[in-house]
Amino acid sequence: MTEIFVKIPKERIGVLIGTDGKVKDYIEEKLPVKLNVDSETGDVTISLREDAEDPSLLFRAKDIVLAIGRGFSPERAFKLLDGEDYMLEIIDLREILGKSESDLRRIKGRIIGREGRTREIIEEMSGALLSIYGHTVAIIGDIEQVSIAREAVNMLINGSEHATVYKFLQRRRQELKRRRFELWEGSTLSPRS
Repeated sequence: MTEIFVKIPKERIGVLIGTDGKVKDYIEEKLPVKLNVDSETGDVTISLREDAEDPSLLFRAKDIVLAIGRGFSPERAFKLLDGEDYMLEIIDLREILGKSESDLRRIKGRIIGREGRTREIIEEMSGALLSIYGHTVAIIGDIEQVSIAREAVNMLINGSEHATVYKFLQRRRQELKRRRFELWEGSTLSPRS
């Protein structure tokens, strides 16, 4: 496979291209890909350059394009360049809620929270990045961060109280810190000869 086609909302094309093409150029500079953007339709063709040594980078470019299309700023989407540990997950609220606009608005409001506070808390406690855009919730982070953020979002979708979700996030954050400390501690202790 040497090319992938994705569609992003037309209103996000300007963000993907960037001022004077800077965002598009940056993606093409960091990854061995060429982006062909149709600003009339929102279709983006991502092609692997001939000098590409790792074809999986085509999928990394696809995730960055999709992340920008799902409302992330380019700077936040570029977190996906920070290594293979980072991933993008997109939750389509229509698949869970159906097409009801009022349900969609209500659930998005629960996830965002008053003045964006709930989204901020989920990001802060999970370490993941969130974007609530259109009918989707997009999450960027490593596998554990995405898992924690996804669980918090699903709890809110399913009607859990915000306080319950915050307690869950606090508990998971403490578990994560403890595990990482144990890993670090284990790696610094070496047996004496």
